[in-house]
Amino acid sequence: MLEFIRATVDDLDAYMIAKIDAFSDDLEQYGFGPSGYDNYEKEKYNILHYPTYKIVLDSTIIGGITCCEVNDGVFWLGGIYIQKQYQNTGIGTKAITFIESEFPNAKKWKLHTPYKNYRNHHFYEKVGYQKIGETPPREDRGGFYLFEYEKNM
Repeated sequence: MLEFIRATVDDLDAYMIAKIDAFSDDLEQYGFGPSGYDNYEKEKYNILHYPTYKIVLDSTIIGGITCCEVNDGVFWLGGIYIQKQYQNTGIGTKAITFIESEFPNAKKWKLHTPYKNYRNHHFYEKVGYQKIGETPPREDRGGFYLFEYEKNM
């Protein structure tokens, strides 16, 4: 059974195992993952201060979602991640459906994803997000940049 449940600090160890695994391809491709993705203290802060959900399959945490409202009706999808062995199984689509339904007052959702993560581009476009721009390249990260996506509700 697939569930989306508000994460607690007690979930931190299992949550981080899933998160680090989910971003291991980014680490391999770029030499780094999202800023702070493997930082337990940062994730503890997120759990305590932002809507953070664990993705649970048959009683096992396999991923997570973090978001926040940045201003009146505009929400930021800070992260959606699923362990590699569960990717491409429809769980991501269910996670997006869940988080969007959890915040019915959202007028717009925004997010960033790496420029070479073609699977993410396809996924977000499939669920209704549109690319609206790119962040400036970071010379300290070998010219790495992000695609900016948004979805009007």
